[in-house]
Amino acid sequence: MKVKDCMCTNVYCATPNTTVNNIARIMNDKHVGCVPICSNNKELCGIITDRDIILRTVACNKDVNTTQASEIMTTEVWTCTENEDVANAQNTMANNQVRRLPVCNENNEVVGMITLGNLAQSWSGNNNASKIGKTFEEICKCGNQTKNAE
Repeated sequence: MKVKDCMCTNVYCATPNTTVNNIARIMNDKHVGCVPICSNNKELCGIITDRDIILRTVACNKDVNTTQASEIMTTEVWTCTENEDVANAQNTMANNQVRRLPVCNENNEVVGMITLGNLAQSWSGNNNASKIGKTFEEICKCGNQTKNAE
């Protein structure tokens, strides 16, 4: 199965100068846990998760109304392509302990998002319970360290 067969295509992006408050509003209005940050030409340059907002803004007493995405976004973003095999995306997620992967085209433009939920849905009914469990286990383990980026 290819990533394009199970990814979400309704992805809501923001720009580096979007305020954290506006990003939180997007998350709330669209019921999503992350927002890719893209340049004006739609090229991926970062990502912000709901956890980033808490740890990098609220916990640091930054003003959500003036803090821009560029100040708190994760810039080293793991991605996959829409024609990539789902197993490769799953391995990227597990190996890097991320719950969501932006799906990019050949120009590094966001065309979708693949999440743990997408993986679970795509594998349900296919006797893949062990695969789902292993992916969750790999993503959620952190040993003695806490990951800041998701």
